[in-house]
Amino acid sequence: MKRRLSFQVKLFLALVCFSCLLLVLLGTILFHFIDRQLHHDLGQRARVQASQIALMPGLAAMVAARDIPGIARLIQPLRAESDASYIVIGDTEEQHLYHSESPERINLPMIGGDNAEVLKGKTIISVRQGGIGVSLRSKAPIFNAQHQVIGIVSVGYLTSYIANINARILWQSGLYGAALLLLLFIFSWLFTRNLKKQMFRLEPKDIAQLVLQQRALLEAMYEGVFAVNGEKQLILINRAAREMLDIRQSEKELIGKPLEDILQTSPGFLSQRYASVSSGSHDQIVVLNQREVIVNRVAIEVEPGVESGWVYSFRDKNDINTLSSQLSQIKRYADNLRIMRHEQLNWTATLVGLLQMKHYDEAIRYIQVQSEGAQRVLDFVSAHFASPALCGLLLGKYVSAREKGIELLFDPACQLTRLPAALSETELMSIIGNLLDNAVEATLNAPVHAPVELYISDRNQELLIEVADRGLRGGRCVEAAHFPPGVQQQAGQRKRHCGYRARYWPVPGGRLYRQGWRQY
Repeated sequence: MKRRLSFQVKLFLALVCFSCLLLVLLGTILFHFIDRQLHHDLGQRARVQASQIALMPGLAAMVAARDIPGIARLIQPLRAESDASYIVIGDTEEQHLYHSESPERINLPMIGGDNAEVLKGKTIISVRQGGIGVSLRSKAPIFNAQHQVIGIVSVGYLTSYIANINARILWQSGLYGAALLLLLFIFSWLFTRNLKKQMFRLEPKDIAQLVLQQRALLEAMYEGVFAVNGEKQLILINRAAREMLDIRQSEKELIGKPLEDILQTSPGFLSQRYASVSSGSHDQIVVLNQREVIVNRVAIEVEPGVESGWVYSFRDKNDINTLSSQLSQIKRYADNLRIMRHEQLNWTATLVGLLQMKHYDEAIRYIQVQSEGAQRVLDFVSAHFASPALCGLLLGKYVSAREKGIELLFDPACQLTRLPAALSETELMSIIGNLLDNAVEATLNAPVHAPVELYISDRNQELLIEVADRGLRGGRCVEAAHFPPGVQQQAGQRKRHCGYRARYWPVPGGRLYRQGWRQY
């Protein structure tokens, strides 16, 4: 199987290739610039030398007299000090009177064909083929006392000489370029390795897959989730969070905004005092957008101890209460079934014992008594309450209370023709079950186990629940209170033996309104 290159190697090779290409391009541009500048500088240098030689005292007279040895004696010291490739002196007939490099060319014609402008009195710079090769040269006229052109001075630099200078410059530049390229190699490798480290050693396709998985996971979660960066700006929020907090904007519109501009939070929710807890926090009850929720918070750590943000997950507190209430209700159902089974076993054992002793008349009377009591309660509950589930709950509570030695009495005026619109059946059963459990518990704490009375009515378009007992409770009166579904009202610390009667009205939102404990 062909091994694929990793992202780090690919990026390193790309950076190296780009750096090499950039260096070659810059080197080419630099070489052409240096070559052009060198030609310009050498041309100007040749021009200056040619002009100065043409103005030397005595040169014009020697040229006019064709004093070749005198010209050689005059120019030879200058040739030793000049860096030019050659110095040539010619007459108006374009014949050599002096040649620093080829004395055998004296009296031979000058080569190049660029003397016409010089004979007119102009100084020129040109690149031409000469007697010893192609050169960059400057030619200046020699004037006599009457300012007439009587000769030509030519100072030149061979192109081979210029090429050698370029080669030296190119070699030096190449050394610097190689050192720079080595530094670029090292930088590219360190850069790609650090980038791969910041990517947690993952390939881009793996990161893309993780992003897609994260998005799908967030959208599939029932809990609300959002995250903020170190500047407390929102960087992530899922659909459940927007729906739960009644946020109408899309995720794209929310990303990057300060969290305080999006959510109405509890005081100190984003304060430094809370954010400094690196271990995070769990199951904190806070208010977000006027909704009570249970929040968990975990820090985003790029490195251990270095926090770059926080992730918050939350769920509605009422959902937790409802679930707890439902679980409690199921537990009560199981307890009621256990009690009924226990009572049924006792009843059956008693009946079997009577039959074995052949007390048939007593067995018949025992069956009639048990049937009449149970049937009377069953008929009353079935006739006065429309909800089968509530009937089952009340029968279970009746049997459970009797098992504990407490009688549960139903007011003859009880009536529940339909479930209230403000409460679900589960919430209503939870409220009634909790009230009866509290009453039975308070009665068990009293020296005398008096009956517990229950009155439920939906007359006058309101649901009224009245529970009366003679148990032990706190001595203070509560004028009004609200209880969420599933929350039980427990006894206070100071207890006294007395009786209480309270009335309850369920109100919208699954809450319970209680009007005063009345002592009797």
